Formats: sequence, C-alpha cells, structure tokens
Amino acid sequence: MNRHMIYTSMEQTLSNAWPRRFVTTLTAYDMTRVWEAGTRFILSLLTLTILLGLAGGVVKTFLDLRLLLSADLEVALRHIIVDALTLLAVVEVLRTTLTYCSDGRVRVTFIVDTVLVVMLTEIISRWFTGGEWHQFAILGGIVITLGLMRIVAIRYSPSPTGGTQQTSQSGPSCSQSH
Repeated sequence: MNRHMIYTSMEQTLSNAWPRRFVTTLTAYDMTRVWEAGTRFILSLLTLTILLGLAGGVVKTFLDLRLLLSADLEVALRHIIVDALTLLAVVEVLRTTLTYCSDGRVRVTFIVDTVLVVMLTEIISRWFTGGEWHQFAILGGIVITLGLMRIVAIRYSPSPTGGTQQTSQSGPSCSQSH
C-alpha cells in the first residue's frame, strides 16, 4: 500500500508539474525574438522573390532587344526604356526591404522614391503614346506632391543623423541575427 501511495503521488507530481513547466518555459521565452526571427525569415523569402523577379525582368528586357531588328526603332526603344524604368522601381522595392532588415523600420523616403520611379515611368509611357494634357497635369501634380513628401520626410526624419544616413548598396541579409 505504501508503494502504491508513492507511485500515485509521483504520478500526480509529474502530471501537475508538466503544464506548469511548459507555461513557465513558454512565458520565459522572449516572444520578441520569435517575432524578429519570423519577420527575418519572411523578409528573406520576399527578398529572394524580388531578386528572382528582377532577374526575370532583366532577361525579358534583354530579349526585347530583338525588337530593334524587327520593329520600328522608336517603338523598340520605348519598350526597352519602360522596361528599364520598371526594373528600377523593383530595385527601389528591394532597397526598402533590405533597409527594413537592417534598420528594423521602413524609411518613408525609400517608399516615396519607389512611387516616384513608378510615376515617372508612367509619365514617360504616356508621353510616348501621346497622352492627353490632363493626364500629364494629374501625373505632374502627383509627382510634385511626392517630391514635397520626400523633402518633408528627409527634413523631419527620426534617424539620429538627421535623415542623411545611407545604407550600403549591397545591404545586409535578413537572415543575420541581430
């Protein structure tokens, strides 16, 4: 009987201690680190996706060079210019992603730069296709507004160097631990 009592109390101790240990371990583990690791992993996948898209865009632009031989020169060059400007917008998105990886925040100037590149691509595309004056006026207003937003973002940047800090062109990997 004494042996049965010891076994029962030991079984109760083990069954009662396991949930407590699990909860203690779970709450002791820093959830911020889990969040950071998950974010780094997802941003690494995003960076890989952007790089693959950029490489595919470069290949497509390179293949569009054949238009120089088969199509009108103006049409071929227009196509290549728009493709190149679109790739520059993708580079800006990559730059924004890498900056988030290194700084832990998104810089408004990088987002505005991306939108500016896209808007300038649209203006050039409309210019080549002979767009209406009111389309140019609307796009011009948007570009001026974005330019002013960029100036304000730089002037009132929360970065310690007053908004003049630049990240390296290669950028750090999101898979690095901080």
